[in-house]
Amino acid sequence: MLPRCRFIASPHHDRRPDNEDVSLFVIHNISLPPGRFGGDDIIALFTGRLDTNRAEYRELAGLRVSAHYLIRRDGELIQFVPLTRRAWHCGISNWRGRERCNDFSIGVELEGTDDTPFTDRQYATLNQLLAELHQRWPRAELAGHSDIAPGRKTDPGPHFDWSRIKSAASTDLPVFLHRSF
Repeated sequence: MLPRCRFIASPHHDRRPDNEDVSLFVIHNISLPPGRFGGDDIIALFTGRLDTNRAEYRELAGLRVSAHYLIRRDGELIQFVPLTRRAWHCGISNWRGRERCNDFSIGVELEGTDDTPFTDRQYATLNQLLAELHQRWPRAELAGHSDIAPGRKTDPGPHFDWSRIKSAASTDLPVFLHRSF
């Protein structure tokens, strides 16, 4: 069962292409300001309300980005885009020869950085979320942003413990991970 989820609507989404079904779950990390946790700046970014007049955010001016979900450090789950819609989280991307991963993926952002371990609560929420998503899309695979945009993206980063997902997958999610441990 999915943990309690707060919904905050993002304007940054559109219709998936016709006949496109979800076949990939993508794990990201994000922190705003970079390296700092808490606050509402991630929410402001995903809802188009980030104050890009602030010096630390000027390079984000005009950026329209979202994800289906955000998992905060305390394990809180926030949904921004309905699963039937295409969120804008991947950018230029490719998975197994297919470009435009936003078309066929669900984006899950973890509040964090490449240089910081994620929390037990985040892994617990992520595993519950992946189990629910996997029930709906049993053939979907799991990848990091770095896997679909190598050389351009590094998240979820070296501190993301893929084995903590595998341990949940070994009992609940039959062979949907592309990684071998």
